[in-house]
Amino acid sequence: MNPAQLTAVQAARLIHAGELKSEDLVKACLDRIVERDGEVLAWTCYDAELALRQARELDRALGPRAPLHGIPVGVKDVIDTADLPTQYGSPIYRGFQPRWDASCVSLARSAGAIVLGKTATTEFASIHPATTRNPRNLAYSPGGSSSGSAAAVADYMVPLAFGTQTGGSTIRPAAFCGVVSYKPTFNLINRAGLKFSAESLDTIGLFGRSVEDVALFAHAVSGQSMPVFGQLPAVRIGLHRTPRWQQATAPAQRLLEQAAQHLAALGALVQDHELGPGFEVLYEVQGVIMGYEAARAFAWETRNQRELLSTEYAQRMDRGMAISHSEYRAALAQAEYCRQRFAGELSGLDVLLTPSATGEAPLGLNSTGDSLFNRIWTLLGVPCIHVPFGLGPQGLPLGVQVVGSRGSDLATLCCAHWIESNLAVHCANPIGGKALR
Repeated sequence: MNPAQLTAVQAARLIHAGELKSEDLVKACLDRIVERDGEVLAWTCYDAELALRQARELDRALGPRAPLHGIPVGVKDVIDTADLPTQYGSPIYRGFQPRWDASCVSLARSAGAIVLGKTATTEFASIHPATTRNPRNLAYSPGGSSSGSAAAVADYMVPLAFGTQTGGSTIRPAAFCGVVSYKPTFNLINRAGLKFSAESLDTIGLFGRSVEDVALFAHAVSGQSMPVFGQLPAVRIGLHRTPRWQQATAPAQRLLEQAAQHLAALGALVQDHELGPGFEVLYEVQGVIMGYEAARAFAWETRNQRELLSTEYAQRMDRGMAISHSEYRAALAQAEYCRQRFAGELSGLDVLLTPSATGEAPLGLNSTGDSLFNRIWTLLGVPCIHVPFGLGPQGLPLGVQVVGSRGSDLATLCCAHWIESNLAVHCANPIGGKALR
């Protein structure tokens, strides 16, 4: 098998066993980038020579090996790196070179990872699209704002990548590109060195090709234990269609219900579940908080470099600046009220099963899709995992979102792994229309 096709966990096991060299894995990923990134456009920059040199050094190293020893990773280009430019998806910062690594990048390096390069993002991780295309079908959106990270992992250019999520920027692109993603409990992964969009919402997210991959990644950069995967007692699942169910496409609705039926047939205890009063307004509350905080986080750019902002982003900042402090404080209070109640809402359940996106990736590159089915969970600060499952009518990936209570990341990962294993994911169309050589 081409090493680029390995999951991160498979590659780590082979490297630890001395059966695979990091240099060979990195070279295979770089070869894939050369072959495909002229079309996919997942990367803003990468340093092949540096990555190969670091891989050779790790291959020569003696002694105990860290969890990500020799594994290449991608870094979303709103996260600072000391040896590669960080441009935040904006011409304002073209060529900007920090002197530091973000905390998550430094921790990944300490765990043995090799930073392969920076992955494309929308402008300031917002809504103005990057040039990245969906590797499943280049005519379709890869999602946003972690578009490059999702596309790079999906296209076998790198096994792991960092993303971020303020609304739905980790879960949604994974859904569109057909990979696994994990938005941990808020601030599980330290955010120093991330250019904030909304400081009370922004969360470092992770992309991989399996639930085990993202669990390993989180373990390496947060200190969270590795989950003990295996046979679980009957998983208790709440099927949460959300109050916005009618905005999901019919194929996405059918797929979620088919997944629930399949899991119930395999022994899960599945029941319909709705959240109590007060949660319905969180869809709007999240927008108030995000708008208010982002407008103030980017006050310098809006005031001094407005001509270099996209029209839609500048207008979004204007709308955010018009939100009053009292409206913002009321939104924060409602969010906190629901956060305090959410664990009780899941009483008797292990996880919720809910849509990851409204449907397949949209046609064209002018939109990154709708974060509707992600925003509330980001606001609540709870762990979410996208598990790919099935294809829509355009032959593009669909899937389900597994949601747990705040701080229940290990249990949520175990449930997601059980769900992943039992949904037996199969994608009919190989990446790029052909199998890897």
